[in-house]
Amino acid sequence: MKLSVVGIGPGGQEYILPIAQSVLADADVVIGYHYYFQFIEHLLKENCECIGKELTEEEARAVLAVNRCEKGKHIVVISSGDAGIYAMASLVYQYASTQTDKDIDLQTIPGISAFIASAGKLGAPLGHDFCCISLSDLMTPWTTIEKRIHAAATGDFVTSLYNPRSKKRFWQLNRLKEIFLKHRSPTTPVAVIRQVTRPDEHITITTLGEFDTEIVDMFSLVMIGNSQTYQFKNFLVTPRGYLARKPHTGQEIQDESFRQIAESLQRTDLPRADKWAVMRCVHTTADFEYENLYLSSNNAIEKWNDYLINGGTIITDVTMVQSGITKEFTGKYQNQVLCYLNDPEATALAQSENITRSQAGIRLALAKHPNALYVVGNAPTALFELCEQIIDEKCKPVGVVGAPVGFVNVVESKLKLQAITSIPYVIIRERKGGSNVAASIVNAAFTL
Repeated sequence: MKLSVVGIGPGGQEYILPIAQSVLADADVVIGYHYYFQFIEHLLKENCECIGKELTEEEARAVLAVNRCEKGKHIVVISSGDAGIYAMASLVYQYASTQTDKDIDLQTIPGISAFIASAGKLGAPLGHDFCCISLSDLMTPWTTIEKRIHAAATGDFVTSLYNPRSKKRFWQLNRLKEIFLKHRSPTTPVAVIRQVTRPDEHITITTLGEFDTEIVDMFSLVMIGNSQTYQFKNFLVTPRGYLARKPHTGQEIQDESFRQIAESLQRTDLPRADKWAVMRCVHTTADFEYENLYLSSNNAIEKWNDYLINGGTIITDVTMVQSGITKEFTGKYQNQVLCYLNDPEATALAQSENITRSQAGIRLALAKHPNALYVVGNAPTALFELCEQIIDEKCKPVGVVGAPVGFVNVVESKLKLQAITSIPYVIIRERKGGSNVAASIVNAAFTL
């Protein structure tokens, strides 16, 4: 006993595969939706029994096919398109697996699915990742279908829709359009292919924003492009990605990194200059928490940009901050980047005053460069020293980057700087920060 599930293609005679024609010619009994027999009757032998069923009787067809199997008989179940895609194969195999008393010789004969035929008519819409979704909730809960719609939309898949709309199922396609418009541009190409490969074939190409769902019926397949899909003449083209190759030069990698960071930022209150500084901090650390830790005053980044490109002096608390400031920028604008941490005078001062070397180095620097840009990325004692001298009006720096990292007195030193309103500052709040972050803020000011 032999049972074949055969895909007869989307309707056009030339779309029925030779292997399917051969199996149909051998059939003793053919079971299927009665509408499909018009496409295959000429392929059947004269005494073949044809059993037509209604569109909603898929399970009954599967049961009938398995039950009709007997020795010496070849039973064939037909499906439009491919037998395994939203078709009869799964139902037939499921039921056959429960009938263990029957030794049935099962086979599935593939066919050309409607989305493949439609893709051929449209040219090249499936050049990259794609998916198919059925909008029929007769066998699948709508909650599950909607999850898949969201996944397809957010995943940027080219999406083919089966069973998109009927007289009783008219709202589902509108809901899909609503979801897709949250994640895709209104200009995304959309094609409606009705009666593909059949005499009444008709193709409409529109956009997601202009898509009129009323033109869709149960004989239609809808194909939605991804973010790269474009219309060329009467075709849809989805690039394979070769024209948008992965970045490989240093500049390309950096540019793509900044693009991804900008796309992921959430704050809407940041001025352009501060947003750029945040992006540099995130780029350095791969930590998006810096977006919320960042605090600035008095248009600091813009003012420092003017100061730095005119050769302004930079003072750092530790040599790691000094090393992190890009030499290309300081060389171009002839900036001095100075750190007095390891100066013998700072060592002597630290010993005599019983203070840290970082604090001593800042005290020395303030005496020599009272108006420089001060960048603290490590030592809270250095930041405390700065704040004290600013409060005492012994200096007036062009600004202060307050980004020491750690635990002891780190938060307090930043809060003290935050309370000073007379100078521009950038602060990385709470315990995070560090030399690399402090240097990134300076580099942001250089490159604004």
